[in-house]
Amino acid sequence: MSHEPWAAVDDYVAPRLAGHDNALSSALASSVAAGLPEIAVSPLQGQMLHVLAKSVGALKVLEVGTLGGYSTIWLARALPDGGRVVTLEADPHHATVAQSNLQNAGVIDSVDLRVGMAIDTLPQLEAEGAGPFDLVFIDADKPSIPEYFQWALKLTRPGSLIVVDNVVRRGKLADSESRDEDVLGCRRLIEMLEHEPRVTSTVVQTVGAKGHDGFALAVVL
Repeated sequence: MSHEPWAAVDDYVAPRLAGHDNALSSALASSVAAGLPEIAVSPLQGQMLHVLAKSVGALKVLEVGTLGGYSTIWLARALPDGGRVVTLEADPHHATVAQSNLQNAGVIDSVDLRVGMAIDTLPQLEAEGAGPFDLVFIDADKPSIPEYFQWALKLTRPGSLIVVDNVVRRGKLADSESRDEDVLGCRRLIEMLEHEPRVTSTVVQTVGAKGHDGFALAVVL
């Protein structure tokens, strides 16, 4: 089945529920102009993150993988006064673009953007006592997802929500013969979740403008 009808549904729903926002549109446009990969969440997925942050009453959010700051804006706007998003970006160029986009969106004062490899930055957050975070959004290199998830568990509390993007990989998640490192990282995450007593988790497959993919969702017990 062609994914074109799925994209058409996004085209119908997004302007009605996610709306049009100049700062968000500008963030996408400036990211493309700066040569960043076009892998940001879709508008409806951004709205989903916003809804999830609202639903758990998030005050402190951790994002692993900033890119151009598009999803960061959605998350920051969901927070009450005094709320904060700590977002981690490995690529200094991406971080520079994100900084400008966050400034343009008027959320820069609610965001702590840290540049460096997340696998190095996450232990620093623990050492600082930066947690516990109410929501963690992991959208970074897939081979390292299991390690990021383990750090997310250390930096959350019972009731926190952990969201991991792009785990279905256009259905390749189910391919036990795959040697794709991105797929293998996602499969390791699912196997970890299967045996992890500290969370209740599921995977939600998605279709839409970005094709066939999905999120892993885990509530910390």
